[in-house]
Amino acid sequence: MIGKKQLIDRFTQYVKIDTQSDPDSRDTPSTKKQWDLANKLAEELREIGMQEVEIDENAYIMATLPANIAHNVPVIGFISHFDTSPDFSGENVNPQIIEDYDGKDIILNREQNIILSPNYFEDLHQYKGQTLITTDGTTLLGADDKAGITEIVSAMEYLINNPHIPHGEIRVGFTPDEEIGRGAHKFNVDKFGAQWAYTMDGSQVGELEFENFNAAGATITIKGKSVHPGYAKGKMVNSMYIAQDFITSLPRLETPEHTENRQGFFHLTDIKGNVERTTLKYIIRDHDKDHFEARKEVLQKLALEINSQFEDEIINIEIKNQYFNMREKVEPLMHIVDIAEEAMKQVDVEPIIKPIRGGTDGSQLSYMGLPCPNIFAGGHNFHGRYEYIPVESMQKAVAVIVKIAELTAEKYKDLDYGENNKR
Repeated sequence: MIGKKQLIDRFTQYVKIDTQSDPDSRDTPSTKKQWDLANKLAEELREIGMQEVEIDENAYIMATLPANIAHNVPVIGFISHFDTSPDFSGENVNPQIIEDYDGKDIILNREQNIILSPNYFEDLHQYKGQTLITTDGTTLLGADDKAGITEIVSAMEYLINNPHIPHGEIRVGFTPDEEIGRGAHKFNVDKFGAQWAYTMDGSQVGELEFENFNAAGATITIKGKSVHPGYAKGKMVNSMYIAQDFITSLPRLETPEHTENRQGFFHLTDIKGNVERTTLKYIIRDHDKDHFEARKEVLQKLALEINSQFEDEIINIEIKNQYFNMREKVEPLMHIVDIAEEAMKQVDVEPIIKPIRGGTDGSQLSYMGLPCPNIFAGGHNFHGRYEYIPVESMQKAVAVIVKIAELTAEKYKDLDYGENNKR
């Protein structure tokens, strides 16, 4: 197994580089600072001995580990993203190393009384006695998904240094802007050339996911009429009151804080307004395709109902699909999930197969022709000051990557896979 120090050193170097993405930018990458880590990663891949290392004009990185076996096997890939969430600061990340965690409260920041407590974050109980990496309470950590990058680079280095482990050709891909939903938008699936891939972008050790939300975003714009309040009777139309009616007409218990597992939701993410104009932004999520379409229809019908109460159309609604449930694309190829599940079992990781209450690059890539289940990277409490990751979970993720490569080579050893299936 790869050593803790190597993983800690590599991971902490990555997280100290600010790569926060920006949803308001139309550039790719959306922030110039993402180039800082992208260029470092490309150089590091060359240093460890990867071949065909390329970084394109949009900061997408691809590299190859050539096969070390004679028989033909499918080209497989491993993918992670290097941007961090715009939800919380990723500047001046100062990771803290907690060795031999005692199971008690962790003081992240004494001055600000910021505490990571197992009384609130119960998953911490699983990691007593392990080595944790936390924030200092003032930023996110960036384990989403610099842990995944750390694990992929480390696994490739391990395979290069241990040529007795058989594997076919492996492709590696690192992407910008996943956190703002654009990580796969300019990913060249044909150039990547893998038959399937795995994103290392899950959370708890053991997670293996091949289904995710169907997702859409909705912008509701409400027009009012501003009139002097002293003479407003019968004339003023206050867009904020209409926005309030719209919000309260949606099912109150179908929101993120009241749902779990495969339950979908409407989530109001932003509201800005005055008398003349109010804008609401929603995200719509559901694992079931029919329920997903029904949710979009609910919003449309509510807008029509409110508009019918006025002479002019005062509500405009724009809904854009963001990504779809990868299950539709992965399920016909369940052997790729089976290989990952078996790899986990062989390195003493209990597989936790469950749907993602979110999305990954893999969901979009699956619809672009690259089936792409998601595997744990090991972090918890993403996108905030309480984010942490056990180093032992990263070690397990590296072991799973290596074992997937080995099992794929073994599985196809006695099969005539054929030259036409090589990249």
